[in-house]
Amino acid sequence: MTLHVEVLMPDRSLWSGEAGLVIAKTLDGDIGVQAGHSPVFGILSPGSLVRIREVPGDDNPGDVVRLAVRDGFLSVTDDRVSVLASSGQLSGEVDVAEARADLESATTDAGSSAAAEESPEVRYARARLRAVGEQA
Repeated sequence: MTLHVEVLMPDRSLWSGEAGLVIAKTLDGDIGVQAGHSPVFGILSPGSLVRIREVPGDDNPGDVVRLAVRDGFLSVTDDRVSVLASSGQLSGEVDVAEARADLESATTDAGSSAAAEESPEVRYARARLRAVGEQA
């Protein structure tokens, strides 16, 4: 069995397809969703990474999609997963230099290091870097 996954933003559909596993971080903790999962609705942690994994049995196990989300929601119903994000980027869309510049700017704007750690802009810039496998 597989999941049908949709990643939606207000202005476009970011990704849609079949998957075997979706991994996301919500305010209540990490969640992994496979076919047959009970219905759930969660608030995504600001600046989190969503990973969408291959359908079981495929020749290339691993992440099909890695995406950074600024904030949003995760909904699971009847083997359908919807990720609703205010903004997000697929790993292939991330410009590393731009993400690093955004991180530096957001950190400076936040002021203290404690404020920077909690800033949604800082967390989103870090998630964009993690989506492409960069240290953040």
